[in-house]
Amino acid sequence: MKNSRPWLSLLGFGAAVAAAGFVGARYSPRDARTKLWYSRLDKPSWNPLDFVFPIVWTALYSLIAVSGWRTWQQRSSPERTRALRLWVAQLATNAEWTRLFFGQHRPGQSLLDVIALEAQILGYIASAKDVDLGAAACFIPYAAWVAFATVLNAEIVRRNPDAKDLLPRAA
Repeated sequence: MKNSRPWLSLLGFGAAVAAAGFVGARYSPRDARTKLWYSRLDKPSWNPLDFVFPIVWTALYSLIAVSGWRTWQQRSSPERTRALRLWVAQLATNAEWTRLFFGQHRPGQSLLDVIALEAQILGYIASAKDVDLGAAACFIPYAAWVAFATVLNAEIVRRNPDAKDLLPRAA
């Protein structure tokens, strides 16, 4: 499916990714209670420094948008439809992780979410490769980062069995 205005559709995919990022950002550790809770967590020495996350996510979100757009640009087929459904599902699951981890202070629940996210990402790659190899390739760094994030999330869960108790009481 060749679009006569491909850049307009790319903006649509970018807007969808930005919306998911916005939803996730609502729960980021900028809130004073959440920032204190996050600082109290026992994190491994290999936890990235805070400034790394926005840099990595900006690049990944760009690749996610380009990948979805490239898939959408291809001829309609059951494979394309499956890939696009997985693209939408992973985007929603991605935003949910931030709500669970930072918004609800539930690392255990967020671990289940990030495992599902990784499965959706890998499913998308497998589906997208049959539609557009470049679109699938755009998700490889994302899959690698989320695999790392899954291990990190699991380690935080292991080190903080009472993570909810680290939340400061509301004033």
